[in-house]
Amino acid sequence: MIIQNFDSITTTSARKIVLTLVEEAFLSIQPDEVFKKNVNLNGNSLNILDSSYDLNNYEHVYLIGFGKGSAKNAKLLEDLLGEKLNEGYVIDTTRQDFKKINFTQGTHPIISQENVDFTLRVMDRFSKLTERDLVLVVVCGGGSAMFEHPHSVSLEQKIEIEKALLKSGADIIEMNKIRQHLSDVKGGGLAQILYPATITTLIFSDVPGNDITYIASGPTVKDDTKIEDALNLIKKYNISNVPREAFIDNPQDDKYFEKVKNIIVLSNLTALNAMNSKALELDIASEIFSDHFQGDARSAGQILISECKPNSILLVGGETTVHVTGNGKGGRNQEVVLGALQFLGNQTTIASFDSDGWDNCESAGAIGDFQTLEKAKNLNLSIEEYLKTNNSLDFFTKTGDAISTGRLPSNVSDLMIIYKK
Repeated sequence: MIIQNFDSITTTSARKIVLTLVEEAFLSIQPDEVFKKNVNLNGNSLNILDSSYDLNNYEHVYLIGFGKGSAKNAKLLEDLLGEKLNEGYVIDTTRQDFKKINFTQGTHPIISQENVDFTLRVMDRFSKLTERDLVLVVVCGGGSAMFEHPHSVSLEQKIEIEKALLKSGADIIEMNKIRQHLSDVKGGGLAQILYPATITTLIFSDVPGNDITYIASGPTVKDDTKIEDALNLIKKYNISNVPREAFIDNPQDDKYFEKVKNIIVLSNLTALNAMNSKALELDIASEIFSDHFQGDARSAGQILISECKPNSILLVGGETTVHVTGNGKGGRNQEVVLGALQFLGNQTTIASFDSDGWDNCESAGAIGDFQTLEKAKNLNLSIEEYLKTNNSLDFFTKTGDAISTGRLPSNVSDLMIIYKK
């Protein structure tokens, strides 16, 4: 099983149902399964969903990959293409062995010198392509941090900006609107570098609503926002010490995008549909409430509980926001469950988890119910105090309700389940 502690946290019949759905979600988005359904090679014809490419029409086939899970997906492409692939460059947080692809182990969520050096190598290597070249770009969640070349600020300045963004309370789209104008490769910047080659981007979406402009900050997507839009957001969230000269206008000439195809290969709808089907198989009424839910993590659970009907399951995908007020350890999903505990009652179970198994820490998320409240009371744990210090990992480690999977190679944002008996 993908959930490593499934048996130890399955202590009620309701928990078993919820965790069975969580397991089904994880299984549905693993690269082997997704790749088998969406990508194949028939002779010299490479088929990606409804798009086909005759490889005889190209002198070279290259691959560029970045983000959490990009290495595994790039490996599947490398194995599929064999000798038809000429060269590639991939950066991921999880190491992968390749035959033709140059791999870099990068960092996330904060950028590093390794990330910047990797991006510069890609920029240098692929800046002189021709119309006879095909570039396959694998884009996964976390790509904004791993594929990064700051426009005119130092790495140290960019790291401080990123830390401020992560603590600001801005949602993922707002953060990426800012990032697009601070980088040479975002907001269509990569498409400009690769021009005039044919570009096919395989997108594994982690952005609620799947707006490709903001997935990994849209490296091969034309961006219609302006520097002023980014500056307004900087002002809105009181992010200081960002000089105007740090910002760049993104490429607007349509010629850079005429031979670009952006294909969403995977999103959280894959996981939501898998959970919905499993719930129906278990003969439980189920509803997909949203695939692009956003809101404050501390209050999200209460909102979703109120939307769930008795004797049914509510399924949600999206990404909440944590307003950092302490220096504890944990992530959005554990904070969602922690904030929801006092609103559960005896008949409701909630789980929230990060699809890549890493909720900003070594836990994928958490499950909560009346048992969690009882354990917290017996251990004299104050929910309010743990919320105040953003220390949800410690809370759920003590109650034994953290969901453990280890790092996983697919990232399609966060997923939440409410089960009301």
